[in-house]
Amino acid sequence: MSSAESLTAGSGVELEIGGMTCASCAMRIEKKLNKLEGVTATVNYATEKAKVTVPEGYDPELLISEVEKTGYTAALPKPPNERRGAADAEPGEDPELISLRHRLIGSVILTVPVIAMAMVPAWQFMYWQWASLALAAPVIVWGAWPFHKAAWANLKQGAATMDTLISMGTSAAFLWSLYALFFGTAGVPGMTHPFEFALAPSDGAANIYLEVGAGVTMFILAGRYFEKRSKKQAGAALRALLELGAKEVSVLRGGVETQIPVEDLSVGDEFIVRPGEKIATDGVVVSGTSAVDASMLTGESVPVEVAEGDTVTGATTNAGGRLVVRATRIGSDTQLAQMAKLVEDAQTGKAEVQRLADRISGVFVPIVIVIAAIALGGWLGAGFPVSAAFTAAVAVLVIACPCALGLATPTALLVGTGRGAQMGVLIKGPEVLESTRKVDTVVLDKTGTVTTGKMTLVDVVLEPGVDRAELLRLAGALEDASEHPIAQAIAKGATQEVGALAAPEDFANIAGKGVQGVVDGHAVLVGREALLAEWSQQLSPELAATKARAEGEGKTVVAVGWDGEARGILIVSDTVKATSAEAIVQLKALGLTPVLLTGDNEAVARHIAAEVGIDEVIAEVLPQDKVDVVTRLQAEGKVVAMIGDGVNDAPALAQADLGLAMGTGADVAIEASDITLVRGDLRSAVDAIRLSRKTLSTIKTNLFWAFAYNVAAIPVAALGMLNPMLAGAAMALSSVFVVGNSLRLRGFRSVAK
Repeated sequence: MSSAESLTAGSGVELEIGGMTCASCAMRIEKKLNKLEGVTATVNYATEKAKVTVPEGYDPELLISEVEKTGYTAALPKPPNERRGAADAEPGEDPELISLRHRLIGSVILTVPVIAMAMVPAWQFMYWQWASLALAAPVIVWGAWPFHKAAWANLKQGAATMDTLISMGTSAAFLWSLYALFFGTAGVPGMTHPFEFALAPSDGAANIYLEVGAGVTMFILAGRYFEKRSKKQAGAALRALLELGAKEVSVLRGGVETQIPVEDLSVGDEFIVRPGEKIATDGVVVSGTSAVDASMLTGESVPVEVAEGDTVTGATTNAGGRLVVRATRIGSDTQLAQMAKLVEDAQTGKAEVQRLADRISGVFVPIVIVIAAIALGGWLGAGFPVSAAFTAAVAVLVIACPCALGLATPTALLVGTGRGAQMGVLIKGPEVLESTRKVDTVVLDKTGTVTTGKMTLVDVVLEPGVDRAELLRLAGALEDASEHPIAQAIAKGATQEVGALAAPEDFANIAGKGVQGVVDGHAVLVGREALLAEWSQQLSPELAATKARAEGEGKTVVAVGWDGEARGILIVSDTVKATSAEAIVQLKALGLTPVLLTGDNEAVARHIAAEVGIDEVIAEVLPQDKVDVVTRLQAEGKVVAMIGDGVNDAPALAQADLGLAMGTGADVAIEASDITLVRGDLRSAVDAIRLSRKTLSTIKTNLFWAFAYNVAAIPVAALGMLNPMLAGAAMALSSVFVVGNSLRLRGFRSVAK
């Protein structure tokens, strides 16, 4: 079956779209596809994908052809095996991003002296205008080529975008400068541009506007480059998920152990998993016992004991003994692959966020062009010289060139994200900001987010007459010889309290029950209560009640006995982070309702929630169901932020209106999120939301003044009271305002003391 046939077997088709430069491009493609009979399409500018619902048996090539008619490119996604191969390879940099960077660097180097000469009359030497032409021409032609190309493609479709205005403005400034240099008086030796704010009609033949064309190009290229770089991360979550699994596996065939790539594994194959290795695929344990660390996949901190007949999941880690596993699911059927699909679907289905500048451009750009044409015709009709009429038209296009609009978002984003990075908050792009203003509910994963995600010795309870230091010394020495994560937590706690631990003799690991051995002449047992009972060592009723109470709170209890008697219990637990309660108070102060989401049992979840001040708890949720919880909350009208750190959180992070990932967690969770919290401190989530809201507010202020400036200045230019030179200066001043307003974000302060 071909990839095209496989995609049309259902009702959904996904296309990868290329060539979009703004949200209005996505709108145009979406409108074009939706005109096809039986087709419903959603085009996401952020992920550069189209999600299309088609009739059964519909040929995707028809969709691709329709997109290409609109002037963009489209392709079907690669099959899963090819995507896996691409994930294993070192991802190369996007050629379009490289091209933008080269154009930006070249434009900056060439444009800065052009602007300097035009704005400072003292630097205008004998033939400075010709030097300006030599420097500006490559910028306006080569640097602005993406804008010219997009404008031409739009023109063929009878459409106009910001690219159209940029191309027309820079081209008009350049062509008029050529006219003034070769046919006017601007090219004479010693010509200077007096920097005046006079509002008076001018024939324009003595003025060149090369700094306008080059400056607009440089600033807009900068905005496009940083936008493209942030969007490049869109597909990284899927790659991170695919890289999480094992690459090779030791399979048993005919009693012989053979190392093969995991892609060659078949259902029914038996394979070996040694301590510390990842389990290659979903399966059933055939022989051996161990503890399996599933925290990277499930988010739960306590390793799961497995023995013959138990099921295991691919990509989890064998933390204990040697296992032989029979493969039951491979490839796209595994839990890991299904989670990768969830991430992909959640990202593709995200509602697109259109920037204000792009929304208005659909009306703004055609209006500016019409005004420029009316100004040209009006001046000619009134009997003025062609040069004067053309000067007014050029002034309209130049003053309307969206330099401040182009800077409004990227400068605020750059300053805001730079300040965020200093505080341990990484905001991935402007699409993130709108959601932070609307969020009213914040869903928090428990393990690794509210809690540390690491097992810690939290209490020691003794039988009467037993010395605490002695119990820790004996139990710690025995547990130090075990590789089990709970044993290591006990050994670490004992070392911190009593110092160096002795080496045990006759150490033995009793599968699923605990350990035994001889320490300093004492026969010591550490493990489950049942292990001590086998040696007729019973906990006292008081100690048994304490043990039951601790287990009811979700803690792990280990019994200790030696020389024929039970001596006490050790309580191990995943502890709440010291700053979590403070962070919850601050989240509530922002008007957010916190919800604790966990796979733990209800009692454990309620205990943790009460400790940090969360009222609403959703417990016993399977990893794949976390997306459903977020979707349900969204269906209730809530705008949801999700904070998590495990692989199991990645689909929910992508589905949420705002995803925040702890930087101390899994890479896939970080890649699927909108914001990364580097410090692993929940208070940084408060900083992230506050900073994002402040940055969004700054962007909106910038956009308002950029448009207000255009609305006020365009009529002045059309009336011939603003020559293009002054228009260029005014445009530069509007840019200075936008940058200055954005720089105020550097004073943002963290809530953490």
